[in-house]
Amino acid sequence: MKLEANKIQSNWVEFMSNIDTYITSPRKEKLIEFYQKYQERISLMPAAHKKEYHSAFPGGYVDHVNRVVRGALSMSGIWEGFGCDMTTFTTEELVFSAINHDLGKMGSEDEESYIPQTDKWRREKLGEDYMFNKKIAFASVPDRGLFLLQSHGITYTFNEMIAIQTHDGLYDDANKKYLMGYLVEQKPRTSLPFILHQADMMAARVEWEIEWLPKFKNGEDNSKLNFTLGSNKKTPTAVKNKALGSIKSEGLKNMLDNL
Repeated sequence: MKLEANKIQSNWVEFMSNIDTYITSPRKEKLIEFYQKYQERISLMPAAHKKEYHSAFPGGYVDHVNRVVRGALSMSGIWEGFGCDMTTFTTEELVFSAINHDLGKMGSEDEESYIPQTDKWRREKLGEDYMFNKKIAFASVPDRGLFLLQSHGITYTFNEMIAIQTHDGLYDDANKKYLMGYLVEQKPRTSLPFILHQADMMAARVEWEIEWLPKFKNGEDNSKLNFTLGSNKKTPTAVKNKALGSIKSEGLKNMLDNL
């Protein structure tokens, strides 16, 4: 899948707008400052390192996060309609958790998690356009994300911490202690973790369908496809220039222009 420069920019506008709309002061300002600091990296990040995973292309991370936010807001309405106690979490907690659920994928303050794959065989045979940066010490995505927030003075509630930690559901064995408690007092006191997990799963599934179902229907050889960002010849130059003109960072503007 490919994202044009104007789509990457509009995704970023939506991303920052969600912070401005749903997050309250004083952490709103700290969160905005944090994401503006790392805009160049985060706006071009993939959401995964491998083609078969969701949104593994430049700009895929923000595209995925925005879909999770929209999904979480819609999913909460479904839960409410089925009788969920909506007093156990706030809309701000829901959106904050969705925005930051995969933040740990950005890496450390100085190093990116996903860097271009240098092994030609792994790119062509395994579909790995990216590889993990070995300069970064291992940490789970939720743990690293929470550490980044904490180290930048961005507070989070207990509900948000548990939701971010468990957003992968039972795909991560570490979450069993939270999600598989058999004693009544061990079960989560809010449905927020379940809503976020379902929104994340739905977004990932939809992104997989967008990417792969058309290829299956057309009988394409998926092993030879790559998902590096390219320009669409049909996109008018004026549209591209308008998108680039709204970017404040010269470095990011140059990168997108070259794309």
